[in-house]
Amino acid sequence: MDVQEIKKLDAYLKRVFNNPQLRVVPRPKKDDSAEVYIGEEFIGVLFVDDEDGDKSYNFSMAILDTDLD
Repeated sequence: MDVQEIKKLDAYLKRVFNNPQLRVVPRPKKDDSAEVYIGEEFIGVLFVDDEDGDKSYNFSMAILDTDLD
């Protein structure tokens, strides 16, 4: 993902979730994904899928059993 793509995703997620604290940042040594944070807390990874000429993004967020208590 390039800088412009990350900026667009950042703005999109802030708007959709109505949360200005959401941040999309590049991943070190990876160019097919970006990390998502709320403030300083890591919440998940955005992956780009551009196979077959149709680009889409997949957000993956793990929820630990212990987080539900």
